[in-house]
Amino acid sequence: MDILKVNQLSKIYNDKLSHKALSNIDLTIKKGEFVGIMGPSGSGKTTLLNVISTIDSPTSGEVIINAQQPHKLSQEELAVFRRRQLGFVFQSYNLLPTLTVLENMLLPLTLDGTPVAEMMKKANLLSEKLGILEILNKRTYEISGGQAQRTAIARALIHNPQLLLADEPTGNLDSKSARDVMELLTKMNREEVTMMLVTHDPLAASYCSRVVFIKDGELYNEIYAGDGRKIFYQKIIHVLSLMGGDAYDFSTVRS
Repeated sequence: MDILKVNQLSKIYNDKLSHKALSNIDLTIKKGEFVGIMGPSGSGKTTLLNVISTIDSPTSGEVIINAQQPHKLSQEELAVFRRRQLGFVFQSYNLLPTLTVLENMLLPLTLDGTPVAEMMKKANLLSEKLGILEILNKRTYEISGGQAQRTAIARALIHNPQLLLADEPTGNLDSKSARDVMELLTKMNREEVTMMLVTHDPLAASYCSRVVFIKDGELYNEIYAGDGRKIFYQKIIHVLSLMGGDAYDFSTVRS
């Protein structure tokens, strides 16, 4: 079953100079897949994420998520669609500092008017899986970056979204926390959470089941995981080297 289908997607920004950020992109993500999107800075991968997540609109083409076309919904319908169908994890966590870890986690369910007993049951189950049970009553400034990202993942998953969109989720983390977060995402993916990850980091991308590469707004290549993560990591490095670009376009290679 296809969770995401992108057909002939193009995005043109008409500033002082017209700029084509995406050109005729086709992308399908099936239920249970974990797909990475990579490319140099300015390649269009963030634009693709923004259009899929409905933060931005396509110039042409269509986005279908769970058999619905979110860009054809009214603003009110879109707000509900986004809250129920999509989960978001960002580099900067985007947690509310005035709320505790638990309150941040429960935010999507609170907005949907979910009964308290059901909310607490879900929160306890998920926080145990993500290893954050002991920090539920702490404020976000009292926890580490790794714990903050776990909290953000919990908030993104608590309403069982059809598609989890992660934008550089390891970007602000040290290498150990980054590995922990990617292992957690892999574990949740095995439990049938469909994910799309935009990243500069080959190590993070090596946890995916497939990596799609974008260059100059167009699909460049895609590779599939197969013979273990280390071999997949080397394949990713190889494609990145073929793409060229400056060294700073990709994060430091970590084995």
